[in-house]
Amino acid sequence: MSTRFDDKVVLITGGAGAIAAATAQAFADHGATVVLAGRDPDSLAAAAAAVHTSGNAGIDWLTADVTDSAQMAAAVTEVARRHGGLHVAVNNAGVFGARTPLADLDEKLWHTTLDVNLTGVFLSMKHEITHMREHGGGAIVNISSNIGAHRRLRGTAAYTATKAAVSALTRAAALDHIADGIRITAVSPGATDTPMSMAPGETPADRDARIAAATPAGRIGTPAEVAAAILWLASPDANYVVGHDLVVDGGTSA
Repeated sequence: MSTRFDDKVVLITGGAGAIAAATAQAFADHGATVVLAGRDPDSLAAAAAAVHTSGNAGIDWLTADVTDSAQMAAAVTEVARRHGGLHVAVNNAGVFGARTPLADLDEKLWHTTLDVNLTGVFLSMKHEITHMREHGGGAIVNISSNIGAHRRLRGTAAYTATKAAVSALTRAAALDHIADGIRITAVSPGATDTPMSMAPGETPADRDARIAAATPAGRIGTPAEVAAAILWLASPDANYVVGHDLVVDGGTSA
C-alpha cells in the first residue's frame, strides 16, 4: 500500500456512484481517509463497506445534499470534526436526465440539472474553500464531462450547458484561490462503465459495442481510469497544475 495520501482527508460528493467508488478505493490504497457524501444513507453505507482499507487509510460517510448550502457547510464542518481536517475534495455529484431536444426539455428537469450539476459544485466549493483557506490550503477536483466545453451531443442541452459551466467555473475558482494555497482542477470523463452510460433498454454488451464504434480508443473507459486522473490532479505531482480540465475520453473529443 502506498502512503502518498497518508494523513490526508478526502471528501467525495456523489459518493454512492461508480466513479466515486473507484476514486475512494484509489485514495484509500494510497493511505487517505475518505468520506463519501450523498443523499441516500443506505447506498452510502454500502459504498463505504465495499472500500478495502489498511494501514492508516479509513472510510466514512455522511448524508448531504449538494444543492443545499447549509447541508454542505455542515458536511465540511463534520468531516473536519470527525477526522481532523479536509485536504482534498472531489465534487462528483451529477445527474444526466433523459435525452430530448431543447424545445421539448421539461423545465423541471432543466432546473434540477442546473441545481445539481452546477449550483451543487458552486456550493460544495464555496464551503470546501472556506475551510481550506483557513487551514493551510488543499486541492479540489471537480468532475465535469467531455460533453460540454469539449464536445456536444444531441438531446443533452441541460447536461451540456451545466458541464460546460463547471469547466469554466473550475478555472474561475482556480484563479481566485490559488493564492490561498488551494489548487482547483477538473476531470472531464467520456463514456465510462457506469449506469449513466447506458441508453434505455440497452444491455452492457450493446453499450460497449456502441461506444467502441464511436471512440478512437475502441472501448469504453473504466471508473479506475477516471480515478487515476483525479488522484494525479489531487497529488503533489500536479502542484503546478492550476485550473486545468483533464479530458479522459479515449480520444472522443480530440
